[in-house]
Amino acid sequence: MLIVWAVMIVFVVYMMRQVRKPSKWTGRWIVSGMNKRHSSLTDWGLSHVQIEEWFTILDVGCGGGRTASKLAAIAVAGTVEGVDYSEGSIAASRAYNAGLIAAQRVAIVKASVSQLPFEENKFDLVTAVETQYYWPNLTGDMREILRVLKPGGKLVVIAESYKGSRMDFIEGPLMGLLGSSHLGPTDQRQLFSGCGYTDVEVSEDRKKGWICAIGTKPAPAGR
Repeated sequence: MLIVWAVMIVFVVYMMRQVRKPSKWTGRWIVSGMNKRHSSLTDWGLSHVQIEEWFTILDVGCGGGRTASKLAAIAVAGTVEGVDYSEGSIAASRAYNAGLIAAQRVAIVKASVSQLPFEENKFDLVTAVETQYYWPNLTGDMREILRVLKPGGKLVVIAESYKGSRMDFIEGPLMGLLGSSHLGPTDQRQLFSGCGYTDVEVSEDRKKGWICAIGTKPAPAGR
């Protein structure tokens, strides 16, 4: 019996690590499942921001690549970059967006949110779906995204778990086991504002346990 419990614990820990950082092989079926499970959440979150067809967009933590594909379908005259630090996610995202990559409408790059490989003031929009939990330095990473946003550009953080939701009694402890951040609406407002974003808006769907936080990069003083 002890052996069975030990095996189960090892398996659970392994799967939790795969959710956080999918490997190239095992993780690919996990991110494929995320593509399906997070689709409605992504649509809901993106409905809170206006996306123009000419936008240059960055998707941070691109996972299985479905969000990048959705964004490219809206920004039909623009481009979408996706970044992730996981080999499994990069492989899955490139496979999912193979046609868009060949058409040079989407590019998928292995990189960390803490050190984005882009120049300042590049993107009209940055999206982060189900990934902020795992950022190693929330304040620093929010400011790194601010660096690559154009003045007036927006960061959209979308998540299906947050502090204060009706399922928080389950999700809170799980986030603790994963070593993940677990922010509520007030936390998000304070984080965005403290990192230099303006016009911060936070929306909730309490029935589904979804949250969407949006902040804007201010224009330089004098403009």
